[in-house]
Amino acid sequence: MSPELAAIFARPIAHRGYHDASNGIIENTPTAIQQAVDKDYGIEVDVQQTSNGEALVFHDDDLDRLADGSGPVSGLSSADLVKLQMRTGTDHLWLLQDLFDLVDGRVPLVVEIKSLLRRDAQGDFVRRVVDQVDAYKGPACIKTFDPDMLAVAKEHNNSVLRGIVADAARPGPDYTRHSRMDRFILRHLLHFPRTSPHFISYGVNDLPSPGPSMMKKVFKTPIMAWTVRTPGQLEVAKRFADQIVFEGFDPDQ
Repeated sequence: MSPELAAIFARPIAHRGYHDASNGIIENTPTAIQQAVDKDYGIEVDVQQTSNGEALVFHDDDLDRLADGSGPVSGLSSADLVKLQMRTGTDHLWLLQDLFDLVDGRVPLVVEIKSLLRRDAQGDFVRRVVDQVDAYKGPACIKTFDPDMLAVAKEHNNSVLRGIVADAARPGPDYTRHSRMDRFILRHLLHFPRTSPHFISYGVNDLPSPGPSMMKKVFKTPIMAWTVRTPGQLEVAKRFADQIVFEGFDPDQ
């Protein structure tokens, strides 16, 4: 493992920040991020594309669940989105550069690029995020479920650390637009030759799995297990992964 990647894997990674909705600390908000920084945990965040191609720190592709707004994130500009407040708490929506300014290299960052599954793989957006991560002075990487996005990132700047997010890709709401063959390819990481991920982020409930196990054995590709919430999942991650993305508990406790 390179020193740069080792820095990403050095500490457990707080899923969407160290959030706790019951106490008004909402995922992917400045408050949740600051909580993780205070506890010296790495941080995973999600970014969605705005109408003007900027990266909004937000998980869903629409605003309805969490923000004081409605409709798709991609339908509004970054200037309009940052005016919106979260439905709970006092945080407003914010951009990737705002996140970088807050964290300022103090803990590692894992930026998950959310995909709208477009034919162009949102290429301009991916390249924009890769450039921002490359310019950031602290330890940071990207990851995504979308192999096409990862291939764009690889071609644009191979030196920016990148990971593929995957799981067993069972039939369900997350894979309605994927064929049976698509899901087989995703499950077993058969896109590996064209995406060449530096790490694998695999669903903890589907570990161990032949694809990531083979990549780890043959190419020494480290595995980041997501999302670890229970003692049982933590034990699985300790056996079959090199790092965890966690929520709902404090690994140091």
